[in-house]
Amino acid sequence: QVQLVESGGGSVQATGSLRLSCAASTYTYCKFDMSWYRQAPGKAREFVSGIHLDGSTTYADSVKGRFTISQNNAKNTVYLQMDSLKPEDTAMYYCKTVVTTIFCGRKGDYWGQGTQVTVSS
Repeated sequence: QVQLVESGGGSVQATGSLRLSCAASTYTYCKFDMSWYRQAPGKAREFVSGIHLDGSTTYADSVKGRFTISQNNAKNTVYLQMDSLKPEDTAMYYCKTVVTTIFCGRKGDYWGQGTQVTVSS
């Protein structure tokens, strides 16, 4: 099985920065594309950013130019550097990966427990 553990959330004022981390616990030979989602109270969970093993990245329009995703493949860890934070970035942030081979665990989506980000104006 794969376990994802996020850290780095907290409270910050608008224009501030936070860095989220997500560590995947799995076999050392298992490497995954990874992504970040967020969910604000009363809203649907939405995609924030994703990174492939080849290093290519994607971002939601709402965070382009402010958030940067990166990875340490050796540590199976993905990071989300969040700069110029806005109150509308307030949400629970979740790390996600998808296992596609049984050699790395049960196939399917895996989610972390989430880390809260609160941005005050």
